[in-house]
Amino acid sequence: MDDRNQVESLIQAQSDALKRTAKQVWDAAELNWRETKSADALKQYLSEQGFSIKAPVCGMDTAFIAQQTVGSGGPVVAFLAEYDALPGLSQCAAHTTPNAVQEGGAGHGCGHNLLGAGAAGAAAALVNALKARGLSAVVRCYGCPAEEDGGGKVFFAREGAFDDVQAVFAWHPGDANYVLGQGTLAVTGVLYRFSGITAHAAAAPHTGRSALDACELMNVGCNYLREHILPTARLHYAYRDTGGTAPNVVPDRACLHYYVRACKVKDMMEIKKRVDDVARGAALMTGTTLSIEEVDGFSDFIPNRTLSELTAQCLEEIGAPAFDSEDEALAQRFSASFSPEARMANLAVSCHQSGLDANELAQQVLCRQTAPYRHEPHLTEPGSTDVGDVSYCAPTVQLYCSCWALGSGGHNWQVTAQSASSLGEKGMLTAAKVLALAALRAVERPELLAAAEKELKQTCPDGYYCPMPAQAKPHPAP
Repeated sequence: MDDRNQVESLIQAQSDALKRTAKQVWDAAELNWRETKSADALKQYLSEQGFSIKAPVCGMDTAFIAQQTVGSGGPVVAFLAEYDALPGLSQCAAHTTPNAVQEGGAGHGCGHNLLGAGAAGAAAALVNALKARGLSAVVRCYGCPAEEDGGGKVFFAREGAFDDVQAVFAWHPGDANYVLGQGTLAVTGVLYRFSGITAHAAAAPHTGRSALDACELMNVGCNYLREHILPTARLHYAYRDTGGTAPNVVPDRACLHYYVRACKVKDMMEIKKRVDDVARGAALMTGTTLSIEEVDGFSDFIPNRTLSELTAQCLEEIGAPAFDSEDEALAQRFSASFSPEARMANLAVSCHQSGLDANELAQQVLCRQTAPYRHEPHLTEPGSTDVGDVSYCAPTVQLYCSCWALGSGGHNWQVTAQSASSLGEKGMLTAAKVLALAALRAVERPELLAAAEKELKQTCPDGYYCPMPAQAKPHPAP
């Protein structure tokens, strides 16, 4: 049996278990750092496949490393599993109109239930393929919490957990089939807390010092700053605390949560320093005091061309998910739930990243093509991920597989619903096949792994700089 047929057979044999595991994670729908049931479901599956489980790890209660050694003396190959949900995106499985399982509850609006199960399935298939072929490798599956907010992979990277890994295979659900050849935006999250003095806003406002005024002045300053930073950089913010609800009380506290993004982590950190200075100026202008808490930070993603071209070839051989007429009808109903403008805007992002033709895809509701690999590290997709930190530590590839109707975007109730449907399941199984096949071929070709390592050293000559503050610890978002 050739390697492709072998991998496809191995994944197919595990398909029911993988669907069940993905549904368990979807049902749990747990937010960052609280993914206890979700992590347990993945650990149980991997344990049943013969993996030893180390948990908790790197200071994260809901993180784990599953490992199985096949033979001796082989490379260390890793898969990345995610399983955190998003707040407020609860939605019944496969329902094409809004219908929350729990009003205001969390939901898998980014498909991480599929991501985690698919990665675990690829790891298990690789182990069985290696055994059948008499090959040696150490196979790991990293259980990575808090991708949406917190960055579990950064804590792994900071502790050196990827330093002995020769190849990392990652994937994400999407609406198209391709291997990402672009970078992502580095991001850091910072809390700016201002402290002032309360006062009666009518009787004695002159005795007060408004922390809320400081926040507003900081935002004005940052909005003027936008003109003088890199045009690809991003600043956005939200109020964490406005100091109260009484307009006749001068607020003595207020807090802003800022995200600073840039195409490269070095540029991001330089812009962050300027934002800090704006905050200090706002405090000076209002007579308040300022504390700056660096919450988290993700590096930009560095696509490894060697591994990416290998994985794209495997994607072409495996092909797009085999959607049937019932899947087509379901996808059509989801597609109709978006306005034409929203659908095309979401589709444009996928086409920018994949190189697929937007006009062609606009005529379809499900992606039935696989895109050839395009190595464009000078371009960035409009988002951030903690996979970026892994890519500075070890050669890393990022696959996308069609799990949703074209134009679904992400972080919405439609994606939650599709991530517990036949669409999501078929995309997940396709991703598992592609990753397992690519990893198997990488193990079979030591010279390819050597080339991937050489490429990493050339693209990241200074090694890994962790943007996560040293004092940062896992903590749930409010």
